[in-house]
Amino acid sequence: MENRDIIIVGQQAWDTEIGSNCKNIAIEFSKKNRVLYVNPPLDRISKYRWKADSKVQKRLNIIKGSEPGLVEIGHNLYNLYPDCLIESINWITSNLIFDLINKYNNQIFSRSILKAITSLDFSESILFNDNDIFRSFYLKDLLKPIISIYYSRDNMIATEYWKRHGLVLEPKLIAKSDLCVANSEYLKNYCKQFNPNSFYVGQGCDVEVEDVSKINNEAHEALRSINSPIIGYVGFLTAARLDINLLHYIAVSQPSWNIVLVGPEDEEFKKSDLHNLTNIHFLGAKNPQHLPKYIALFDVCINPQILNDLTVGNYPRKIDEYLMLGKPTVATKTESMEVFREHVSLASNETEFMHSIEALLNNTDDNLIQSRIEFASSHTWENSVQLIYDRIQRYLNINL
Repeated sequence: MENRDIIIVGQQAWDTEIGSNCKNIAIEFSKKNRVLYVNPPLDRISKYRWKADSKVQKRLNIIKGSEPGLVEIGHNLYNLYPDCLIESINWITSNLIFDLINKYNNQIFSRSILKAITSLDFSESILFNDNDIFRSFYLKDLLKPIISIYYSRDNMIATEYWKRHGLVLEPKLIAKSDLCVANSEYLKNYCKQFNPNSFYVGQGCDVEVEDVSKINNEAHEALRSINSPIIGYVGFLTAARLDINLLHYIAVSQPSWNIVLVGPEDEEFKKSDLHNLTNIHFLGAKNPQHLPKYIALFDVCINPQILNDLTVGNYPRKIDEYLMLGKPTVATKTESMEVFREHVSLASNETEFMHSIEALLNNTDDNLIQSRIEFASSHTWENSVQLIYDRIQRYLNINL
């Protein structure tokens, strides 16, 4: 698909430091199409709660008109900071009042987007919505794209914030979208309950394998005093997604194993008893570009997810990051993990997790290493976006 105009709305602003599926997709889209990546608009509570934050100050300056809101950030790629302030409404319990104010929010949000696409001379635009259930609920009606696409890459309504109104609104948004694409089979099946035009498109992995061949004093120094075998995890350490009891069980059952956790912690992790175990090492947050250097030093990589509504449909990007480096990996068994079954040991309980780690520590077959790399290498953003293109083109061929 080439020479199309694509508007992307979603959960994550471009100036958020962490990476995201949607930003990767936007970059891939922009190789052959013009893309407007729209940041979420500033809401009233955030304005007051985070008023000292430089990002909030920037948005306030744009709303005042003292800074431009539309910026070019790459070839064919533009970023819009909306010049509007929307109301904070998730606390509202009345569905009727919520819907009235949400419609107002959508209207002022859409006016900001319309000004940008007029400035860019966009025409016959494609609307791509990355899980933005509330702020973008009416954008199909207000922006009138030639096709609206809902991208499901996380089970949003499993979280308390999105559950209150999302349980009602997300199915409606999925149903009114022309096309739904999902990064896991679980989420595809969820979307298909409300929209038959729902498809699995996988996702990409952006690990630069050649980087790990370079000397990285930071990673070597951090792990220098930790003896093998090293069982490692990289990512946000949050009790909402990870099984603290499983990590405790592994560490206590095998005191000769060292568990290395790389990433920031939430409050439950900070307060957990894991910090009292001498064979669990918290290394804290690291530069995302350096994470492959840490993974390269692990003997076995793990993804000890806790099973809940939030994780059951989750496509864990870190699994591709592990496999791209050929690393033996053990993960909690979920429906979304089935696609990795031939290359990842899937465990249903603590005992299976332990046995899987032990088996992988004793198996360093070079053929297995190469097969992991080849499998993960097939998960590119180019391939994922091509599947999205195929679905868009089929829809347009039938309906236009």
